[in-house]
Amino acid sequence: MAHAVSVRLDNEVQRALRTLEASGLSRSEAIRKSILEAAAALHRNEALRAEVAALEADEADRQEMQEVALLMESLRAEG
Repeated sequence: MAHAVSVRLDNEVQRALRTLEASGLSRSEAIRKSILEAAAALHRNEALRAEVAALEADEADRQEMQEVALLMESLRAEG
């Protein structure tokens, strides 16, 4: 079931909407697509934050990264 939504657009958003419409999308398609893409990006960001937190909590992985960093530093040319 479709639901109508009312929104106030500032100049920047109106220009962006015109750009999307110029690509061949209808106004409704452009708005729906933008909302879906924003939600997907938010989900990706949340998943990435969770992955980073899991990696940071992995003591063995952190120890290995430290060892690699020390090795790389010892191999660096003096200069």
